[in-house]
Amino acid sequence: MSVVSSIRNVLVPINREGYPFLAVAAVLLLVGTWIAGWLFWPFLILLAWVAYFFRDPPRVTPVREGLVVSPADGVVSQIANALPPPELGLADRPLLRVSVFMNVFDCHVNRSPVGGTITRIAYKPGKFLNADLDKASEDNERNGFIIENEGARYGVVQIAGLVARRIVVWSREGEHVSAGDRIGMIRFGSRVDVYLPEGVRPLVGVGQKAVAGETILADAKAIMPQLTHRVG
Repeated sequence: MSVVSSIRNVLVPINREGYPFLAVAAVLLLVGTWIAGWLFWPFLILLAWVAYFFRDPPRVTPVREGLVVSPADGVVSQIANALPPPELGLADRPLLRVSVFMNVFDCHVNRSPVGGTITRIAYKPGKFLNADLDKASEDNERNGFIIENEGARYGVVQIAGLVARRIVVWSREGEHVSAGDRIGMIRFGSRVDVYLPEGVRPLVGVGQKAVAGETILADAKAIMPQLTHRVG
């Protein structure tokens, strides 16, 4: 890899949500250095970490119909059947849920897992438990989307974590999104759940690293057709 490529990999665009934090970190750097020269390095590291946290790199999303991509950078922490949040009205029975956990070093920009129309957005206040815990899906502050695609409905739920204190939403109800489009972010460690329609099976495993907008979580077109028998 060339030096130029290495620099481009580090100096990625910074999301606008990070601008206020960058400004605060820059002021602390200036004031701290003015008070005591040795504070330059700690505050410089803080400034660099803030810039790194709010990075917003471009992603190349697979475009084939039926693919469900990861909505977040992180690790696939859970794959299980679970009831979707009741405020979404997605289903009254368990659906397969794929959870991606983001630590404080992951990129926190969330992306749409599928293309379609956002038919519902629902916010629910709650606790700030460790987002890696199963009960965080029920108890923590969250914001959910329903995205309809070719008659199927997908649930996407942003869940605040132990450190995260703000869920940001950039989309609105009625908006059409493409797979990989930016729909929001969660600040400082959190989790995103994807509820798959019945019959759609995951293509990832627990512990696998996921990249938002690129890693394929499932393939809706891979559903095996039901065999029919002719009566006669």
